[in-house]
Amino acid sequence: MKIYKVGLPFIGMSSLMLLMSPLANAAEMSNMDHGSMDMSGMDMSDMDHIGMSSLMLLMSPLANAAEMSNMDHGSMDMSGMQGGEAPADARSPDYSNGVPYGRFGKPVMMGSLPLWGVSVDDLGYQFDDDQINYEFDTWYGTDSNRVTLRSEGSIQTKDDKEIDSLTSLSYWKPLSIFWNGEAGVAYDTENDKSAVMAGIAGTAPYFIETDARAYLYTDGQVRLDLGAEYEWRLDQHWVVIPEVELTAFSKDDTDNHITKGFNEFGADVRLTYEMLSRQLAPYVGISYETALGNARDLRRQEDEAVDSSSVTAGVKFWF
Repeated sequence: MKIYKVGLPFIGMSSLMLLMSPLANAAEMSNMDHGSMDMSGMDMSDMDHIGMSSLMLLMSPLANAAEMSNMDHGSMDMSGMQGGEAPADARSPDYSNGVPYGRFGKPVMMGSLPLWGVSVDDLGYQFDDDQINYEFDTWYGTDSNRVTLRSEGSIQTKDDKEIDSLTSLSYWKPLSIFWNGEAGVAYDTENDKSAVMAGIAGTAPYFIETDARAYLYTDGQVRLDLGAEYEWRLDQHWVVIPEVELTAFSKDDTDNHITKGFNEFGADVRLTYEMLSRQLAPYVGISYETALGNARDLRRQEDEAVDSSSVTAGVKFWF
């Protein structure tokens, strides 16, 4: 069966033809030769009635059109038509529709549950420098709000066994899909000062893990730490991880071997092997550190090494 679609112009022309039809009939009757017509048996009152009926038929479409144009469409009650707003009690707020959840209780989205985690990104030994490096962070909270404890530093295994660490306690919150913000307090054992910390961490284009943290110490010194890390996956278990770090300060502090501007640059490359569902990954690698700018001259004056490199071995894990 063929279906023909009729447009509005066709409907309009059809209505016009129906409207003009009585006028055409009236014009045809006016052109007739009434003299030749036998009207002896016709009642003139009937003729008048026929004329009035034709006039009423002619005027009916015009009256209907005028009536529709004068209607107040805004006052029309269309609430009963399909597509209106649902009543307030159409569905339960928790979508249960009055059905109990049973002995397991109401379902909860995993993102709204408070959880905790521990991630040790580095726990290794530097053979040439004879020291242990570590970096870890722990957190508690949800996907939207967390409290984070983070610490990184080194422990000397000879002589006075000095510990240099930078530890912070901060509030963590997502800023966008790939970036998170941090704000809190910190303590630096190297210069024995506390600080206010703020930072941002996330994933840059090409899956480069990036972080930037600023520390404002009590004496007005500002420290800036920048870091970038990339995971180059060789197969399902072997991963090569290159990492670079930069440290800068806002002013000189010769007592703590600090100069204004960029002070240190560090880089290391680690070859890791992931095991136990990728939660444990031992590694071997090479690390390199060097002083920058005026910090090089300061270290030379104090008979300290300007550059250092070392073979490292350790483990990273999370749970």
